[in-house]
Amino acid sequence: MTTVSMTVNGKQISGEVEDRTLLSTFLRENQGLTGTHVGCDTSQCGACLIHMDGKAVKSCSMLAVQASGSAVTTIEGISQNGQLHIMQKAFKENHGLQCGFCTPGMIMSAIDMVNRLGTDLDEKTIRHELEGNICRCTGYHNIVKAIKAAADEMAEVLEAAE
Repeated sequence: MTTVSMTVNGKQISGEVEDRTLLSTFLRENQGLTGTHVGCDTSQCGACLIHMDGKAVKSCSMLAVQASGSAVTTIEGISQNGQLHIMQKAFKENHGLQCGFCTPGMIMSAIDMVNRLGTDLDEKTIRHELEGNICRCTGYHNIVKAIKAAADEMAEVLEAAE
């Protein structure tokens, strides 16, 4: 057993894990953060996406010990003061989800997309960036629409802050 310590959603945590424990398992089973889903166990679907040190990471393809010392943000950690994140709100308002299984990973991917590429996103770019996320329920139309709406709102927030 190995002790891992990290900051998860702004809170310092630690726990004992077997060396082979995946980060997704540690978050779900040890920390009770079940918004991080495991859909494929092969790192292809994106349902397990989290942010580690500000970058999107598929937590099913990473060991918990590899995340030790890092700052991890899960879907549970993106809302502020009980208010949905702009991206969560856009998914809700634009019907960017159906069964909801892929939604946490889609939202985390979308936030990373905006963080990396900025708020001026077109449909082609959004669709390309979503290639590592699989939704079995939709044709992605409303997911793309939600990401575009959120990016536009995030741009307005940034402009207002300047």
